[in-house]
Amino acid sequence: MKLELRHFNSLISLANHFSNDKRCRDFITEQRWGKTIVCPFCGHTHIYACGNGDNQFKCGHCHKRFSCLVGTIFQNTKLPLQKWFMAMYLVSSHKKGISSHQLSRDIEITQKSAWYMLQKIRTLFRQYDNKALAGEVEMDEMYLGGRETNKHESKKTEHTQGRSTKTKAPIFGMVERNGRARVMYVPNTQAATLMPIIRQFCNDNAHLFTDELNSYSGLSGMGFRHQFINHGKKEYVNGDAHTNTIEGFWAQFKRMVFGLYHHISREYLQVYINEAVYRWNTRKISESRRFADMFEKSISVCTYCDVRMAS
Repeated sequence: MKLELRHFNSLISLANHFSNDKRCRDFITEQRWGKTIVCPFCGHTHIYACGNGDNQFKCGHCHKRFSCLVGTIFQNTKLPLQKWFMAMYLVSSHKKGISSHQLSRDIEITQKSAWYMLQKIRTLFRQYDNKALAGEVEMDEMYLGGRETNKHESKKTEHTQGRSTKTKAPIFGMVERNGRARVMYVPNTQAATLMPIIRQFCNDNAHLFTDELNSYSGLSGMGFRHQFINHGKKEYVNGDAHTNTIEGFWAQFKRMVFGLYHHISREYLQVYINEAVYRWNTRKISESRRFADMFEKSISVCTYCDVRMAS
């Protein structure tokens, strides 16, 4: 990725530079292909420019026409590209994200368009499996939703305290100390569900720290070095054993959900989890570098199915 995007340190400077659709299209074309344009359908480089300089092309091999937006999150958009760039910058610069209502006011589009735009931007936050968690890794589970306190007595659901999933969505998280996070929506927190996930995403030499949940009792038998603390006995730190890092992630995630989005359906829960993980994993870089990273990811195939919860 070239460094140009990292030079923008404010929304004003970004909007001034990408002042019209032509400049946005030229930049996308340059970042995608450089000097050699490649057909997104057949991969050949025998390309003709057509139209009036609006970045429309035709492949000399398969004879298909395409624009610089084909295969990106901007494909088929009716909104100005400048507003897409501004939306991505706003998403990258807000610590806890931005709601569709706020975005619609900031860039002057409808709330429905802002919601769909945000969902497509969130496809850039996928969690990838190419690198296992290593070193000291903390694990914990949380349960989202199901607050009974303020409900009318007739609408309360019995036996929903603690780890019940009757009205709550279980989420399992793993965080390297001073490193990356891996978090996912799971059907339950039983050992049969968590053990394969831990085996898949943790290095064999990882040192694991958990609470006293019975689901973690088999970790030592799997060859991991495992230490736990007993929250039930008000134990929170025992030497190097604690789960303060993952608790910090949960605190940040809850502030995002309850303070900004208020309610998330289970259908889209993983998408919002991915957003929180991306913010955590890029917390040490600047907003402009995060925006540059998001833009690089935006030049990839995106369909409507991508905005739905990843299985």
